[in-house]
Amino acid sequence: MGDGGNRGLVSSGNSNHNGGNSNSSNKPEWLLQYDLIGKIGEGTYGLVFLARTKTPSNRGKSIAIKKFKQSKDGDGVSPTAIREIMLLREITHENVVKLVNVHINHTDMSLYLAFDYAEHDLYEIIRHHRDKVNHAINQYTVKSLLWQLLNGLNYLHSNWIIHRDLKPSNILVMGDGEEQGVVKIADFGLARVYQAPLKPLSENGVVVTIWYRAPELLLGAKHYTSAVDMWAVGCIFAELLTLKPLFQGAEVKATPNPFQLDQLDKIFKVLGHPTIEKWPTLANLPHWQNDLQHIQGHKYDNHGLHGFVHISPKSPAFDLLSKMLEYDPRKRITAAQALDHEYFRLEPLPGRNALVPSQGEKVVNYPTRPVDTTTDFEGTTSLQPSQPVSSGNAVAGNMAGVHGVPNRGVARPIIGVRMQSQGIAGYNLGSQAGMGGGMNPGGIPMQRGVNPQAHQQQQLRRKDPGMGMSGYPQQKQRRM
Repeated sequence: MGDGGNRGLVSSGNSNHNGGNSNSSNKPEWLLQYDLIGKIGEGTYGLVFLARTKTPSNRGKSIAIKKFKQSKDGDGVSPTAIREIMLLREITHENVVKLVNVHINHTDMSLYLAFDYAEHDLYEIIRHHRDKVNHAINQYTVKSLLWQLLNGLNYLHSNWIIHRDLKPSNILVMGDGEEQGVVKIADFGLARVYQAPLKPLSENGVVVTIWYRAPELLLGAKHYTSAVDMWAVGCIFAELLTLKPLFQGAEVKATPNPFQLDQLDKIFKVLGHPTIEKWPTLANLPHWQNDLQHIQGHKYDNHGLHGFVHISPKSPAFDLLSKMLEYDPRKRITAAQALDHEYFRLEPLPGRNALVPSQGEKVVNYPTRPVDTTTDFEGTTSLQPSQPVSSGNAVAGNMAGVHGVPNRGVARPIIGVRMQSQGIAGYNLGSQAGMGGGMNPGGIPMQRGVNPQAHQQQQLRRKDPGMGMSGYPQQKQRRM
């Protein structure tokens, strides 16, 4: 695995490893590279910690370290971690998290992925506007967040990767430094490479958090495509506009893949009843066939998406959202098509720094994630009190979780990534990234880094006809 380009950074993992307050002699060699600050999240697959590097060349850099739990049988490395590593080592794009290092400890086979630390995620940004500042997210920020999300997703889909767990907590936003305001798609634990002819993915079990799960998945589709990611983006877009989830159903967890009637009910109440005429393959979906009483028999009146998102049905924003929430996955808009939509060609144009709005609009100082300084790498506690950690461009804050929100994944992954390992050879990520250089196998140019100071002086332009430099849309004259 890899050519060992980073092998000089790899250190032994045979020592007993403890948290940041332990004696250095008890730490594994790789952990000596970091000062542990504390835990920043916990989820299904493990824990996430905030640390800072101690190496002279990069001293003080914030790193998020994701520790995976052991596999269920207690033997070997987590398959989820292996899948995430194998995908992240092959992809390079500004709007996708970047793997920094991988560490493995042979004493208990615990695996640690190290990522660049992102101060914010869309979940916290939405929650801050809803609960703290009590006003909508400005148009420039919504448009910039959405455009960058689609830009990263277009790269993934162009390289035959489905994310399968897009939700606000998995969409990170850098809060400091040269990448301030840049969106990063994170948490690839459920991601898969797909191909044509498409193999069934249904054996992978439940995918996508319930509120963002596409109707074909809810109706038991055996085959599905990257369109499931676009449905999730539509749900996220609506949430950015309204500050609350669009389809907030109650999840059934009784069986491995239960029928989610309440979630479907929430969707039908907003979008109306799906029909065979508009979605011909609907008749082939297992739950549509098997539940005649609740699905086919129930009628939904007075529905209308515009009534829930409070935007004009004649606006470009509504048109784009409607195309993302198209029932038939074959008709649902793709990420590439969405990037060329009229919505992104009207003022305010999207920009690389989503946190710095257009001139005349107020800058919002978003709080950073709270850090639990009482927990070490082993999950044990010390006597230090928990405290928020702030960055240079964000106001520190303590954002407690919201009750009733579905599982947000491993510690609301606040991570960007590169790899270093014990037992796994170090990867030279530059040479191993087969899709690096901002290009995909089809030769489609992808957005690269742009000087953030240049963005603040003018909106970015791309040299393609009708587009701006670096991939951002050029203004289109508004039709009267």
